[in-house]
Amino acid sequence: MPCNPRYEILFEPVRIGPVTAPNRFYQVPHASGMTNALPRVRAAFREAKAEGGWGVVCTGACSIDPSSDDAPLPFATLWDSNDIRAHALMTEAVHRHGSLAGVELWHGGASVMNRTSRLPPLSPSGIPWMATHVGFMGNLRPKTMDNADIRNVLRCQADAARKARTAGFDIVYVYAGMGYLGYEFLLPEYNHRSDCYGGPIENRVRFVREMIEVTKDAVGKDCGVALRVSLEELRGRPGRNQPSEAHELVELLADVPDLFDVKMDSSPTDCSASRFTGEGSHEPVIDFVKSLTKKPVVGVGRFTSPDTMVSQIRRGVLDFIGGARPSIADPFLPNKIREGREAEIRECIGCNICISSWHDGVPVRCTQNPTAGEEWRRGWHPERVERADRPERILIVGGGPAGLECALTLGRRGHEVTLADSSRTFGGRLTFEKTLPGLSAWNRVVDYRLGRLNEMSNVSLHAESTLGADEIIELSPDRVVLATGARWTNMLYSSLEIPVGRLDHPDVFTPDDIAGGRLPEGPTLVFDFDNYYMGGVLTEHLAVHGVPVSYATPAGQASAWTIMTNELPLVHRALARRKVAVTTLHLLKSFDGETATLAHLFTGEETRVACHSVVIVGLRLPRGELFETLTERADGLAAAGIRSVDRIGDALAPGAIAHAVHSGHKLAREIGADIRWQPYRRDTPIVDAVADFDMRTAAE
Repeated sequence: MPCNPRYEILFEPVRIGPVTAPNRFYQVPHASGMTNALPRVRAAFREAKAEGGWGVVCTGACSIDPSSDDAPLPFATLWDSNDIRAHALMTEAVHRHGSLAGVELWHGGASVMNRTSRLPPLSPSGIPWMATHVGFMGNLRPKTMDNADIRNVLRCQADAARKARTAGFDIVYVYAGMGYLGYEFLLPEYNHRSDCYGGPIENRVRFVREMIEVTKDAVGKDCGVALRVSLEELRGRPGRNQPSEAHELVELLADVPDLFDVKMDSSPTDCSASRFTGEGSHEPVIDFVKSLTKKPVVGVGRFTSPDTMVSQIRRGVLDFIGGARPSIADPFLPNKIREGREAEIRECIGCNICISSWHDGVPVRCTQNPTAGEEWRRGWHPERVERADRPERILIVGGGPAGLECALTLGRRGHEVTLADSSRTFGGRLTFEKTLPGLSAWNRVVDYRLGRLNEMSNVSLHAESTLGADEIIELSPDRVVLATGARWTNMLYSSLEIPVGRLDHPDVFTPDDIAGGRLPEGPTLVFDFDNYYMGGVLTEHLAVHGVPVSYATPAGQASAWTIMTNELPLVHRALARRKVAVTTLHLLKSFDGETATLAHLFTGEETRVACHSVVIVGLRLPRGELFETLTERADGLAAAGIRSVDRIGDALAPGAIAHAVHSGHKLAREIGADIRWQPYRRDTPIVDAVADFDMRTAAE
């Protein structure tokens, strides 16, 4: 189908200094967790986006010098010739599809601890960044930069820019956001200097201006130079000659970079989860930038709707539609819009499991796109799968995220697929979870897959179909896949931090009870040792339904693991808005129908909470009864010609939805082939015996 005329503006070329982007789709720099240690994985991951139509594809934060060392978190480097060759794999891959390649040169300043390089962190005024979270070996404090340090960083930026040009990058960044060095010069809380780099905004901008200038001198006419800058904090500060210091910053630098990449200041607001923030949330902070510069502007906002994208362009908010999370969820988003296939877009659900991957130090994962990070390792293309040599009849029992993904991929491979679920609707756990506060966008996992499955003549969907072992054997498919999910238990939690014993009482509930329509009588205590989203969001759900509720956890924060998805502060704010009392570092010891007894995790001191019911959000276990029954009937399976019975998703190992989708996809790719237990390809760094990094640089 042709492109909808409304969307043709998105495919106009835009000039960035000496280079021209073929369209307005701009994959902004974002962490991938791949680094120079996995150069082929990184190149294939970025190449998929170029193939999918992103006109600009950037790599994430790339250190310019060992004084910017973020280990053990994953970070890329441009320090020596090995690094140039590693990055060249990515630029060559991106260029194969006619896209521009960009690199985000980065110095972390006081936000890094240089654990590996053991060089003093640098700071405009010796002020540590996020002192309660960042520390190393007795809370090493950063060094106050003197003029020699400033000159050295400027030289390192220029050297890295030249290396970037040699590696084939078309756009080279100066980074002044998210707490890193350039940003620290911009904020007076961290910049207490009294020289020409401190004081009024004109002076605080000087370091960033000089970084841009040395970058432009280094790359000459070969590359565009972009400034990535956080504006949220500065937008809230009144300016002397403009409405805010953010306005003054843009005015002062209006003609200096070739492109402005504008963003928020902290991860919880810059890449906020859909549970708390909708599409286009950055606009109130960055909407003024184009009024003060003639240079193109790119920004993000978890854009998935082409109508929203067009609105941003036509209203003069942005020149480029920036994508990080949406480009991971669907690398082919631009091509689908260009080809009139908007219904096929695999929309980002905003769960931020991708961001948690970086915090975990592993290559990026995505709930919607199970091929993310697997393009080179396993040879998985995000849009294409190999047809089966011999199509088979495959029965999938369970229509949740794992079952739907497995059915879709098997169907694309040409198998004859039957998907059965006992419920009235498909969706599994998401049938309930999508109704919880802020989680409606998560049902895109179901909607996308059902939409594609309903188009396939070789896939049949059967809701309200309860299948036992007898029915499965009678159907006699070639293979059986069980996606029967998991159940929440009423297990307690011990001081050894393991689930132990059950709390049996008529007024003890699990999330499954709430999903089934049972609402506890208040006051209710939610005891959460799952630590991801369910405990917090279920507490909100009860409060919304008028149930007086309090929350307790053995962790140090409510929904503690959501620090990995940038949601933790927003979870606490949400509970505070609902007036929920939060008790941390406590175990649930007992409950008698009127009182719950809590014990402090470390001291054992007991606290009694008056409540009529308890909801335990803790251990999940697979629903394994059907699998056990089938495996006990091996003779019947063989007689029926059933070659295999496999489990996927929560039925195999309960976890996040991303794990379930990946599990279903993996089995569908590999079913019937003798490769399931072979290791994936292992990437290696590109290393010469001697690289050209001058150790004297570090000594200076």
